[in-house]
Amino acid sequence: MQIVRTVSELRAALGPGRSAVFVPTMGNLHEGHLSLMRLGRSAGAPLVASIFVNRLQFAPHEDFASYPRTFEPDCEKLRSVGCDVLFAPDERELYPVEQTFRVTTPHGLGDILEGQFRPGFFEGVATVVLKLFGCVQPAAAVFGMKDYQQLMVVRRMVTQFNLPIGIRAGATMREADGLAMSSRNGYLSAAERAEAPALQRTLQALAQRAAELAGEYRAQAPSPGEAAAARALQALAQAERDAQAALAARGWTPDYLVVRRRADLAQPESGDLLHGDRLVALGAARLGTTRLIDNLEF
Repeated sequence: MQIVRTVSELRAALGPGRSAVFVPTMGNLHEGHLSLMRLGRSAGAPLVASIFVNRLQFAPHEDFASYPRTFEPDCEKLRSVGCDVLFAPDERELYPVEQTFRVTTPHGLGDILEGQFRPGFFEGVATVVLKLFGCVQPAAAVFGMKDYQQLMVVRRMVTQFNLPIGIRAGATMREADGLAMSSRNGYLSAAERAEAPALQRTLQALAQRAAELAGEYRAQAPSPGEAAAARALQALAQAERDAQAALAARGWTPDYLVVRRRADLAQPESGDLLHGDRLVALGAARLGTTRLIDNLEF
């Protein structure tokens, strides 16, 4: 594996016919990251990874300074999955001047859910991803489904900027007890780690309840009527409130536990309840000082 630190070194390593598959990361790699590398490797093209902790996506009160940096172990893991090139720039290389140009994400996508609770987050993500795309110029890039909204933001950005990059989604990797793999899981105490799978279980219960409500609504087809639609959507909103209350009762501080449309993360409408495979349950909550996110399509 070739490790490069500058954009000029990266472009020299990739050569003129750039057709790489790219997996951007912030390091502190785990099996979830490596599964994305293997997915990228399966394409048969050169595999490029990056490690860069992006200051732009951290709010002043968040963990930029303390975010785990584990470069040497990360390199060993990347070698084990056949990574060809690692781009590991420092901040001065990627941001040689103040980054006054930013990618602003659209209302209704970048300012809901994660965007509501982490203002500016998706602007920072989209800006650094666009910048990394410009450096690597890949044919394809791989992102994980655990960061569901982030994946959607990147896909929309690629489409709207007409970037010749295929975006591939890697499934969420989980520990044996169901906890979604995340670099921030390392912040959890032993007791918090034992409690952490409750987020996934709560989302599963919310998704099951939403599926039941959709099934009850469909049973009234072909013309359930406006009153039935209103009742179903009200019951769904109550299920979301119940899910938040259940997690809070266990000592969590929930930001959101919601059901949304997969297509655009908007709140479901009655028509969405008439069709399967349209919805996703998403959640974010703080356990102690650690904020965890997860999602479940259904």
